[in-house]
Amino acid sequence: MALELRHLRYLLAVADHGNFTRAAEELHISQPTLSQQIKQLERTLGAQLLDRTGRTVRLTDAGRAYAHHARGALRDLAAAERAVHDVQDLSRGRLRLAVTPTFTAYLVGPLAAELHTRHPGISLTVRETSQDRIESGLLTDEFDLGIAFRGPHLPGVTASALYTEHLTLVTGTDAPSAGPLPVRDLADHRLALLSGDFATRGHIDDYFARHGVSPRIAVEANSVQALTEVVQRTPLATVLPDAVTHDHPRLTRLPLEPPLPTRTVTLLHRTEAYRSAATGAFTELVHDLVRTRGYPPAP
Repeated sequence: MALELRHLRYLLAVADHGNFTRAAEELHISQPTLSQQIKQLERTLGAQLLDRTGRTVRLTDAGRAYAHHARGALRDLAAAERAVHDVQDLSRGRLRLAVTPTFTAYLVGPLAAELHTRHPGISLTVRETSQDRIESGLLTDEFDLGIAFRGPHLPGVTASALYTEHLTLVTGTDAPSAGPLPVRDLADHRLALLSGDFATRGHIDDYFARHGVSPRIAVEANSVQALTEVVQRTPLATVLPDAVTHDHPRLTRLPLEPPLPTRTVTLLHRTEAYRSAATGAFTELVHDLVRTRGYPPAP
């Protein structure tokens, strides 16, 4: 006979009540059925678990040893069932998110805050890295989700469009706000730009080259935060996603003519990956936040 969970529960009920009749009533089964099930358990284990000779039924030495482990097993099972329930109702969970660097400047903070507000039991791990590294990490199950740009993508990675990101000239609030500024006039501006290891810098350089402009680059930095600090304290301008200015009132957007190229921001996941409750909740949260903050829709 294969042991089943009911055998453990039956044995413990008899041990707790010291009586087959009361144990059977609690279990909502007949006393003969309960007695038969306990005998089957004893035959399977090859040991007598209950002493039935006295006025009350007691565990034998073997029964006490077995009951100790049976109680532990049932406790662990109950805990496992609660854990599954907690994950499904989002009172617990874990999400591993990877983003390309510019998103840490304006998107990660609001996303983390909203996740904490909605689902404080979900822990969030954020990794800032390149898009190639994000996609390879998704395929090896290092990350659950990634935020980057529209492809081409590695086979096995699925991208869902979130919004359109606009690059723009960004200056301090005391800079002239009339615009748009003809791109040829950038020859008269000194700029602070992201360093060449950023994909964004490649888009910026391509734009300048396409329009025959060679701006004077006074500062290069590998941090969006460093650029925002520099621009707020100097006459320098920079080129960043215009959404960066949403949470920086001391920064001003100055559109260029013709406009800088746009990019489609995407949410990435492994195509065949298991979709946890936390992943589903975060996906919904991202789309809600994009709408709330008024980011331009993706084409």
